[in-house]
Amino acid sequence: MLPPLPDFLALLGIDLALCAAALQWLGRQRSRTTSAKWLTFACFGLLWIPAGEAHLPLLAYVRGISSDVSITLVTLAVLLLGQRLLGWKALAQREYMALSALVAAATLLLYPLALGWGDWDAYRPGWGASGMWAALMVVSLLCWLQGLRLVPLLIGLALTGWSLGLMESANLWDYLLDPWLALIAIFQCLRWAAKQALTWLRPKQADAGEGLP
Repeated sequence: MLPPLPDFLALLGIDLALCAAALQWLGRQRSRTTSAKWLTFACFGLLWIPAGEAHLPLLAYVRGISSDVSITLVTLAVLLLGQRLLGWKALAQREYMALSALVAAATLLLYPLALGWGDWDAYRPGWGASGMWAALMVVSLLCWLQGLRLVPLLIGLALTGWSLGLMESANLWDYLLDPWLALIAIFQCLRWAAKQALTWLRPKQADAGEGLP
C-alpha cells in the first residue's frame, strides 16, 4: 500500500537526492559506465525495501534523520541524474554559481533569524506573505534578464509545489531551501571564492618571481 502523496513524494525526493549524491561521488568518468548506471538504479530500488519491525522503507528511516528535502534540491538531483545517466545537456556553470550565491545569501538571512538571533522572524513570510511572492518574482525577473534560466525555473517549481501542497510543510521556505542545500551552496561559494583568490595571487607571485635577480 502506497503512503499518502506528501509522504511518497518526500521519500521519492530523498531517494533521488541520494542517488544523485552517489553518482557525484563516483566521479564524472565512472558515472558514464554501464555498471554505474545499473548500480544507481539498484540503489534507487533497494531504498524502498521495507525493514525493521514497522516494515517501513529504508527511505523512511533516512527521512527521520535528514527530514524532507526541498523541491529545489530534488530538481537539481533530477538534472544531475539526467546529465549523467541520460546525456542531458549540462547547464552553464554561471547558472549554478548564481543559484549557490542566492541560496547562501538566503540561508544566512533565514536560519539565524529563524533561530531567534534577531527581532524579526524571516521564516514567517513563508506562510503566505505577498511581500515574499513579490521578492521571488523580482529575483526571477532579474535572473531572466541576465540570461539565467535555472533560478526562475526552480522558483516556479517551488511556488507550484507550495500552491498544490505537495509537501507536509505549509511554509514556502521549505519548498525553496533545506539544510542540505544550504550546506552545498555555502561550500560552492567558498570553493569559488578560494579559486578566485588563487587566480588573483598567481599573477602577483609570477611578477615577484620575474623581479628576482
